[in-house]
Amino acid sequence: MSVGRHSDKRRRRGLIAGIVAAAVALVLVAGGGVAWATGYIDVPLPGAASPQPSCKQTPMSVVADPSIAPVLTKIAKAFDAKNPCVKTTVRTEDSADTASVIASGGNPKADVWIPDSAAWSDRMGATAGSLGRPAQVAAFGDPIATTPVVFAAPADQAEAFTAGSVGWSSILGGTVSALLPDPEGSAASLLALGALQAHAPAGDTRTFAGAMIALGKTIPRSLDAAMASAEKAATPTVVITTEHSVVTSNAASPDDQFFALYPADGTSAASYPYVRVAGLSAATVGLDTAVGDFEKTLRDSGKTFAKAGFRGPDGSGDISAPGIVKTPDPLQPAAEGTAQLAILRSWSVLTLRSRMLAVVDVSGSMSEPTASGLRRIDIFQQAAMGALQKFSGEVELGIWDFSTNRVGTQDWEDLTPIAPLGDAQHAQDIANIIAGLPARLGGATGLYDTTLAAVQRVQETYDPSKVNSVLLITDGKNEDDNGISLDDLLAKLQATEDPKKPVPVIFIGFGPDTDLDAMTRIAKVTGGAAYSASKPEDLGNVLVDALSQRTCRPNCP
Repeated sequence: MSVGRHSDKRRRRGLIAGIVAAAVALVLVAGGGVAWATGYIDVPLPGAASPQPSCKQTPMSVVADPSIAPVLTKIAKAFDAKNPCVKTTVRTEDSADTASVIASGGNPKADVWIPDSAAWSDRMGATAGSLGRPAQVAAFGDPIATTPVVFAAPADQAEAFTAGSVGWSSILGGTVSALLPDPEGSAASLLALGALQAHAPAGDTRTFAGAMIALGKTIPRSLDAAMASAEKAATPTVVITTEHSVVTSNAASPDDQFFALYPADGTSAASYPYVRVAGLSAATVGLDTAVGDFEKTLRDSGKTFAKAGFRGPDGSGDISAPGIVKTPDPLQPAAEGTAQLAILRSWSVLTLRSRMLAVVDVSGSMSEPTASGLRRIDIFQQAAMGALQKFSGEVELGIWDFSTNRVGTQDWEDLTPIAPLGDAQHAQDIANIIAGLPARLGGATGLYDTTLAAVQRVQETYDPSKVNSVLLITDGKNEDDNGISLDDLLAKLQATEDPKKPVPVIFIGFGPDTDLDAMTRIAKVTGGAAYSASKPEDLGNVLVDALSQRTCRPNCP
């Protein structure tokens, strides 16, 4: 009996449970049906078809710089999930490419653009102006994220750098070797140049120009190439880049780690503005609203940006990642867009690939002592070797020396032809020639004949892909009574001038005996310039001026 009662109770419990379960299911199905119909439940029932939005989806296209596109794609996916009436597409494109399309009047095929710098606004305006087009129509908003500019150093070089020992002044002074990806396409590199200019001595343009020449000696084709070069460098070398680049590089290559050195004298940040691109159509239902809502979503996604290695719009926020500090120092203001544009123009001038014939005065007066106790030729050697070390391997250089009757009655002597400095043997030959110049001293200054011959030589071997020029250094005036006169020289230069093959002559005279008036007249005819170093010790600075003013001649201030 006992067993029968227990079994009967279990049967009754099972029956009751089944009835309750059926009732609950009925309520859930009925309630769920009502809730589903009214849209309050967004999870489909088992076996039910996926819900379809009751509205027509509005497509929204976003074009973004490669550095920030991955995290934008992630945020866009979550945005669309919460906004089923919007379909967002994120396309990756270099900021320089997008800017070029917009500035030229092309269609960027996007409603929103996230570039890596607000300076693209000024750069696009300048490009549009040069093309004779109206300024671009793109509404640049505030940044949605930032990342500080830092010096990235290979982890195995950590001992070479001490905390707080590296800053912009270190780059300006040449005490730290640095690699700078091309600022034409890198916002971080352009910001770095702005920081260098800001930290250069007040009123001293040569220090900044000299630093740009040194950085332009080797221009990595990409950030990855720069970091690979830094790892292989014979001396400790940093890459000027962003904090975010350090984070992503370390995440991608666990075996090749870098750490961020934060400039001891402060730094600014690359910012990512929210840009509404021209062409937003009010006829496209919901697009304006979607663009606004997406911006708000981005501004509310600080934690997602931080996980991806970005700081907040004002540079604040903590990031936990290898190689960087959790919270950096406050940022310094970056150079304005117009100032960055001016810097970029200077960079373009200083890094123009040159094809140059250097013609060096070896007349007897070059042996005269200066106030420093060194001879004039000694001063020239120091300046020449310093300049040579700053030249890129792509620069082509040849050397002549000159004084009266160097080769028979000829006033000049071809010591080495114009060839790339990237050729190690050629570079060594030039260094040996410069070192051996004191042994070649003698004779008077055969200036005019030599100038004409040098221009003709460069014209004969002209390379239209480079800036072809003659650089003539002298401490005196023409003393060849058997050579051509100044008027004859000017007439011959004018007669041989070819607009398709310009060969400017850049004169650098140093010491009290130079004929600046004659050199200026000759330079003007060729589109060149004449520089004077009243003291031989100023020769190095004048060499920097001669290189940095290539596009304003002959009307440089």
